[in-house]
Amino acid sequence: MTLATPSVQPAPPRLEVRRLTKSFPGVKALREVSLTVAPGEVLAVVGENGAGKSTLMKILAGVQTADAGEILLEGSPVKMHSVREALDLGIALIHQELNLADNLDVAANIWLGREPHRRGFIDVQRASDQARLLMSQVGLTCDPLTPVHQLSIGHQQMVEIAKALSINARVLIMDEPTSSLSQKECDHLFRVIRDLRRRGVSIIYISHRLGEVGELADRVCVLRDGRNAGEVGREEITHDRMVSLMVGRDLSQFYQRHAHAPGPVVLEVEALRTSAHPRHPLTFRVHAGEIVGVAGLVGAGRTELLQALFGIDAPVGGVVRLKGQALAARSPAAAIRAGVALVPEDRKQQGLVLEMSVRENATLPSLRFEQRLGFVGQASERATCRKVIEELRVKTPGPEQPVQFLSGGNQQKVVLGKWLARDPSLLLLDEPTRGVDVGAKQEIYRLMEDLAGRGMAILFVSSEMEEILRMSDRVLVMHEGRLGGELSRAELSEEAVMHLATGRKHSGPVSPEVIL
Repeated sequence: MTLATPSVQPAPPRLEVRRLTKSFPGVKALREVSLTVAPGEVLAVVGENGAGKSTLMKILAGVQTADAGEILLEGSPVKMHSVREALDLGIALIHQELNLADNLDVAANIWLGREPHRRGFIDVQRASDQARLLMSQVGLTCDPLTPVHQLSIGHQQMVEIAKALSINARVLIMDEPTSSLSQKECDHLFRVIRDLRRRGVSIIYISHRLGEVGELADRVCVLRDGRNAGEVGREEITHDRMVSLMVGRDLSQFYQRHAHAPGPVVLEVEALRTSAHPRHPLTFRVHAGEIVGVAGLVGAGRTELLQALFGIDAPVGGVVRLKGQALAARSPAAAIRAGVALVPEDRKQQGLVLEMSVRENATLPSLRFEQRLGFVGQASERATCRKVIEELRVKTPGPEQPVQFLSGGNQQKVVLGKWLARDPSLLLLDEPTRGVDVGAKQEIYRLMEDLAGRGMAILFVSSEMEEILRMSDRVLVMHEGRLGGELSRAELSEEAVMHLATGRKHSGPVSPEVIL
């Protein structure tokens, strides 16, 4: 008699995410996202800015809660309503911006909130001895009593990993862990990750650096617009395959513009070095009537470039000329006087005084209203405000309405209008349509084209690929603080931009079917 072989049930994944959904006011960040990660597996999660990666990781780490969906750990459903609950389950998130108390020593950071005690007091010796054992596992050889602020960023990263090991983390989530590391520190981190994998720790690895994803990952989960865009197995991981899944949206609904013939050079930048990326000189030009987009991934240095041009952060080297004259923008006031205007990324914090009226915000930078004895010329102020409201079609009950009660799109129009009242030669836009509805986007696009048609030079940063492709005469693509390349309008495609943004060189014009 032949005995039946008992069936062997496959082991469940270490972590399983089923149809997670998360919405914020006006934005659906996640749309039924699913993924799995096995014990001892490195799962990379990639996607463009705004794809939903950070929201997903914050839910897994207990920072946020999902609106719908399910999370299973070792096959059992779990719910995390706080970071502490996630840590108790063995899920740890290492943020891109390290979450350490730099006034404390290494051991104190590792055991913060969980310090060993003896007779009612913290047992410093035991904390130090136990920290040393954990530090040895990640190759950190300094004294456990070394203050964290004395360590390099790479060593601080190791402290974060040792802290995760101290809670016996079964799932370690790493968000852009190499963004601030040297090559030597990156190599050490990769060795630690491989050792953790051999010891059975599951690692979810988020990175815009596709080269290191290909080097480390066992699988790749690609997100696009808050949805699963596809999955790539170990044998299929290539740069081109990941890029093709990250991009590829329907662009037909976006505003179509008509390029203008460029005029003379307005902005000339030669070997400009920003304080954020002092080793990478930037050289480019922007002409009158030209709209030049600046593309790149998070941390590429796009906002820092605009801030250096506007005098918020003084550059550490290089020359900037505006209409042939050297621009010594050591402060925003100096830049404004020279004819430069900046619409910042965060309009509520940096672009508006929310408690003030539309009238006051719309005329705030226009110092020509200042009269003798320090009083404002109210008639001129009201006239300029009316012009801003009419030309930009700001929807407001009246000029005295506090700007905080306007919609996001109308707030953005006020920010634009206050600068246009000064008729600048160079308009710098940082994420000009972030957080505005589709109708307001179209109006801002039309305004940008109208200004270019009148000869204004526009340099704009955007994380929305559709916006970059539709609105740009040329695109400067930044990668880790350097200018990765430049694309003419004939060369523009999502694939071409993403290749440069992730560190690849552009190989030339793309095929006609992807030219916009």
